[in-house]
Order: sequence, then C-alpha cells, then structure tokens
Amino acid sequence: MGCGVTKSNQFNKHSGKAIRAAVLIQRWYRQYVARTEMRRRYTWHIFQSIEYSGEQAQIKLYNFLGYLMDNFTPSSNERNLISHIFRENEVCRDAEWERYFCYKNIEVPEIYSGPHLFFPLTVEQAVGLVEAFRNKKQLHSRYVLQLLAETWKLFRMMPNINRISTCQSKEITICGDLHGQLEDLLLIFYKNGMPSLEKPYLFNGDFVDRGKDSIEILIILFSFMLVYPSEVYLNRGNHEDHIVNLRYGFTKEVLTKYKLHGKRILKLLQKIFSWLPLATVIDQKVLVLHGGISDTTDLGVLTRVDRHNYVSALRPPKKRHISSTGTSIDSDDDVWGKSFQRRASLIYPKPLGTRDSFHSRSLQDFSDRIKGNSEDDLEVRRRRQSVFINRSTEKETTLTVSTESVSSDNAKEEWKQILDLLWSDPMSQDGCVPNEVRGGGCYWGPDVTEDFLNRHNLQLIIRSHECKQEGYEFCHNRKVLTLFSASNYYDVGSNRGAYVKLGPDLVPYMIQYQATSMTRELTVRQRVGRTERSALKVLREQLFAHKSDLICAFKKLDSNNTGLVSLNEWATAVESVMHLGLPWRMMRGQLVTCKTSDGTVDYNEWFNELAIKGPNTDHIDQSLLETLYRHRSTLETIFRIVDTDNSGFITIEDFRQTWKLLSVYLKMEITDEAISDLSVTIDRNKDGSIDIDEFMEAFRLTDKKSRLERGRSMFMGTAPDLTKLDEEPNI
Repeated sequence: MGCGVTKSNQFNKHSGKAIRAAVLIQRWYRQYVARTEMRRRYTWHIFQSIEYSGEQAQIKLYNFLGYLMDNFTPSSNERNLISHIFRENEVCRDAEWERYFCYKNIEVPEIYSGPHLFFPLTVEQAVGLVEAFRNKKQLHSRYVLQLLAETWKLFRMMPNINRISTCQSKEITICGDLHGQLEDLLLIFYKNGMPSLEKPYLFNGDFVDRGKDSIEILIILFSFMLVYPSEVYLNRGNHEDHIVNLRYGFTKEVLTKYKLHGKRILKLLQKIFSWLPLATVIDQKVLVLHGGISDTTDLGVLTRVDRHNYVSALRPPKKRHISSTGTSIDSDDDVWGKSFQRRASLIYPKPLGTRDSFHSRSLQDFSDRIKGNSEDDLEVRRRRQSVFINRSTEKETTLTVSTESVSSDNAKEEWKQILDLLWSDPMSQDGCVPNEVRGGGCYWGPDVTEDFLNRHNLQLIIRSHECKQEGYEFCHNRKVLTLFSASNYYDVGSNRGAYVKLGPDLVPYMIQYQATSMTRELTVRQRVGRTERSALKVLREQLFAHKSDLICAFKKLDSNNTGLVSLNEWATAVESVMHLGLPWRMMRGQLVTCKTSDGTVDYNEWFNELAIKGPNTDHIDQSLLETLYRHRSTLETIFRIVDTDNSGFITIEDFRQTWKLLSVYLKMEITDEAISDLSVTIDRNKDGSIDIDEFMEAFRLTDKKSRLERGRSMFMGTAPDLTKLDEEPNI
C-alpha cells in the first residue's frame, strides 16, 4: 500500500510538471506565432504602401504632363519635350500601319541560333518557343514583328467581352497577374499542362512590367492564342498601357533586348494592347476582368465601346474626324481633349483648382475642362481654321465629323467604364468611393457587387490587380475572387502565386505554388525574416531620401531645439512626411535603436544610423541630390519620355530641360548652375550626351539592391536578373 501511494504521488508530481511545461511551450508558441504574424503584416504593409505610392506618383506625373499639353503654347520647350507620348492615334489607316510594321525587309542571319517561326503557327512551334525561352534564348526581331502582326489581326476580330463556356469534359484554367515572371508561367504549364483543345486558358491581364521576361511571356501567350484561338483568351490589364510601361520597366526591357527594331515592336504592342478584350464571361455566370467594377459599371456599355481608341486608359481618346479619303484624323486642340482630363474614378468630380495644386491630385480632379486664356483660345481657333482651309484648298476635300462619332457624354461614360474596369479594388465597407490610394479607379463594396451581379444575372466576379499573400483571396461573401499568379512578387518568399480551375459546376478550385526552389528550402521564420529585412531596407532608403523634410518635422516638435523627441512624436513626424499609413509605433523597434535612457529619440543620431552609402557627391548641390534620390523613378520616366528616338541617350540641353520640367512638377527651384554641375559630373567623356542608364545607376542609394528596388518595384523602372540577397543580421 505504501509503495503504491508513493508511486502515485511521484506520478502526479511528474505529470504536473509536464502539464506546466506544456502550458509554457504552448504560451511561447502562441507568442511566437503572434510575433511572426505581426512582422508578416507590417512587412506586407510596407511593400503595398510603397507600391501604391508609386502608382499614385505615376498618375500625378501623367496629370502634370497632360496639363502641359493642354495649357502650354505649342512652341514651348516643355510641351515639345513630351508631346510625342500623346500622339496616340496618328493619322494612319490599318493598311498604312501594316506597312510600317512590315518585317519582310529584316533578314535573319545564319549565325542566329534561336527558334524559327513559320506561319500559320503550329502547336509544335508554340511549345518550341516555351523551351527556347526556358533555355534563355531570344526570338529574332523579324519573327517577333511577324508574330505581333498576326496577333493584331486576330485581336481586331474579337469582341470587347469574350463569352466562353465549359462542357462536361473541360475545365478552364484562369491565371492572374504574371508581371514578366516567366518562371511562374513555366511552373503553371508544368503543373497544369500546356494550352490545348482539352485545356483552355484565360489570362487576366498585367502580363508585363516589373519582371525581366515580359516580352517572352507575351510571345508565348500570343503564340498559343494563334494556335488555339478558341481555347486561349487574354484580358487587358492596367499595365497593358504604354504610359505605365515607361515607368515600370517594359519599355526599357524591349529596347534593351531589341536595340535595332525595339521602337517598332513597342509601337505595334501599343496597338495590340488597345485591342485586347476588356473582360470574359464564362457560362453566362462568371465575369472575369482585371481590376473591378463601380456602381455605374454596365456590361452593355462595355460591349459597345470602341476599345482600340483607349490606347492609354489614363487619357480619354480625342475626337476623331473622317476625311473624304477615309483617313481618320485626331484633333489635337479640340475641346474634346480638354473636356475629359484624367480622373481617378467615376464619382465625385472636383474642380481643377490652381496650377500649384495639380501635383497632389488624382485622375478625377482633372475631369473638368482646363480653360486657357482667351488669347490662347483665339490663336488655337485661328490655327485650326487655317489648317482646315489649306487642306480644303490643296486637296479639294472637306472634313466632316463622322456620323458614327458618339456624343461627348457617351464617350465620357465609356472612358469611366474602362478606367474603373482596369484600376478598381474591392473594399469591405458598402459604397463606392474614389481610389485615392492608387490614384485611379474606385473602391467598391459588397452592396455594389450584389447589385451588379443581380442586374447582370451573374454569380461570381474573378479579378486580379492586387498581390495576395496566398495567391488568392475571396471577399464580398465569396462573390469576388482576387487571383494573383506572380509568386515572390515583392521578394523571395513574400507571397504564393495561384491559378484557378473552373469546371461546369463553376466552383473555383485553387492551386497555389511558389516558383523559386530557394523558398521551399527556407523555414517559415527564415522566409519571414528575409522578406522583413528587404522591406525595412527599402523603407530606410525612403526615409533617408526624405531627410530634410523629416528634420523640419522633428524641429517643429522640438521647440527647445534639444535634438530629442519622444517615440510618439517620432512616429507622428515620420507619418506626416512619408504618408505611407504604416504602423510606425509598432515598427519603431526595427527602425530606432538610438533611444536615450529616458526613452526619447535623438533624431540627428537616428539619421546617422540611417546613413546609406551612395556615390561620391560632395560637389553636387545637396538639395538637388536629395531630389534625385527621392524622385528617381519619376526622373527616369521623364528621361524615357524625352528620349524620343529610344536611343538611351539624351543631349545636355534635353537633360537641363528635364530637370526644369521636374522642378515645375515639384514646385521647387533648381538653379542652372546646379544642373550644369550635375551634367558635367555625368558627361565624363565630354561627348555632349548622357547615357540614361549610366546616370540612374550612378545615383543609387545602395550597392546591394533588394528585389523590390530592382524592378519589381514601384519606384524603379528596371528589371535586372534576380540575385540572391545577402543574409544580414536582424535589425
């Protein structure tokens, strides 16, 4: 009996310790999971905040350039620099375009070792292209132009909204944004199979930009579409837009890979993008579109629009005239162009206000007509009248407005519909409001979804446009599905990609993946830590680039000029300058290590900690240098616009004019002397021209670039090869 009692007591004693240990382990694990989730969320918030900030900056820049076009005199230097990007519908018939894009005079040299194409394409050739690109080969420009010409012809025969159906033996595979990431497309084909009669595909826009293989993705998709026109479908995304491509890397990629014929390839792609279908309806029940809807979206209107007139969705098409010869002519100075300036969404138009306020406005603010002074208007009318009279005298023809031209109200409504379709995002609250975060489109709520589905007798909306950590996300009572197919989008391990298979029952079946083998080798902790380091690194660069503004904000709170602020004051000041909506108080442990004994922050010492090694720039005006660091992507975009022949070089004079343009845009004074010093520094061989790439590389803030900064990113328009990030200690 005694022994039994003793054993029982020992058992109870040991089991009590085991339970307490289990509770401690469980508590530790829950805290660990909570901390990991917190780090994951704010890392994600950093990436998305910077991404949307970049999109907003792009649209504001375009607003500004449109302002110059609409208000500066035709002979002004600023207008001449950027006018060519607004010549979206040159006076040209399709037959003339086809002659311009002719490939027959381009010879393929014998030493060319890439794939050869013969038309009509066969499935073997399409599969051969996939294998060639997998092995890093490049398609010759002759074949690229020939392929694009055939693609253009096919798109011109397609409706605005494709209507397709499943059957008992078929599943449709739907893919979201690919953004130039060929490895994701190859993995999808490996897991799911190549497009075929038994395996139809629908690709939902944003094929290009940010990644390094955008042109290869387009060639593969176009090839399979030509082979299987009834099994492969493509929708347009907001990045299928030549204005957006200037900032996010696709323009540079094509000109780098096809130096001789890149300009023609880009021009043909510009035409193709304008002919991409806007949406697809599956079995009359599932609507697939890139961005989203608004409270005024109407599929009937979208079915009737002339989609090819919207070469860029950021700018409404100009009024078209038809001459007696049948040639379509765009009116540059027509009130049409001034009536419908860029806007962010379909709702709440605002007055333009003064010129000084343009840079802080989104697309919607430019919806009203910008009125020039009366003398300018009279000059415009006289010039237009004299042009018409001269044409009438020389050709004995008269210009008449096409009877098919829609009214200005209808055109404005069409533009609103397309803008929302490409740029909008869902939100959890009811209603429909302008998307001020992106600067374009709208946010729409579950009530808008419900009403739209009921009006059109639909049951599900599948859209893309937003990166999701799991590759997909349902919202609005599972009636809206967001699908994103570019894995590792912000950085290695940042997110999964996904595609969806839809059978006759129309129940989505999701398949997730990550294209990089490196990701599969990392633990959850390593993956989160790697992504966190990359995000914080990019954020520190942004903070350092805003040094002068941050110091001013700190000094306003530091009335006694002690050089110290509290942690709460630090967080308030940083947000007031950065406007990123980040949880600064939560992140202060990662960003601030120079706290004093009483918990305050020495902000001068903090900037010393943030100091990032850059080039030797002691002789360059510091305000100019900070402007360069802060607005690198905007500056590069302007450079690309000024480089009208796409040579990669601009003259010293154009360089000065670019900085003058930027100074007007930023409302700041940049002296001629400062610009001259900068140009002399860059033009080392004294040949009177500046290499754009060399200039931008010379003024990077860091030597080790994160994947986000290197092109995927929002503030860089480049996309060099992915290199492994160096492991860094935790901050």
